[in-house]
Amino acid sequence: MRNIVNVSLPEKLVKLIKKEVKGEGYASVSEFIRYLIREWNAKKIAEELKKDRLNFEAGKGKILKSLKDIR
Repeated sequence: MRNIVNVSLPEKLVKLIKKEVKGEGYASVSEFIRYLIREWNAKKIAEELKKDRLNFEAGKGKILKSLKDIR
């Protein structure tokens, strides 16, 4: 299911986005924005995993005895 989200942007930013869409072969502005959001989300997840790995390596990890311990 898709939802519509309207975003107000300054003209300069809209021109930049449209130039990128045309120059990089995106099918639409929406496709470009979805790509940016996926990239942002992937970066966020990678940062969380790095933080968790560093905590684990520092001995701050939690030993799970069952799936109930995940919460």
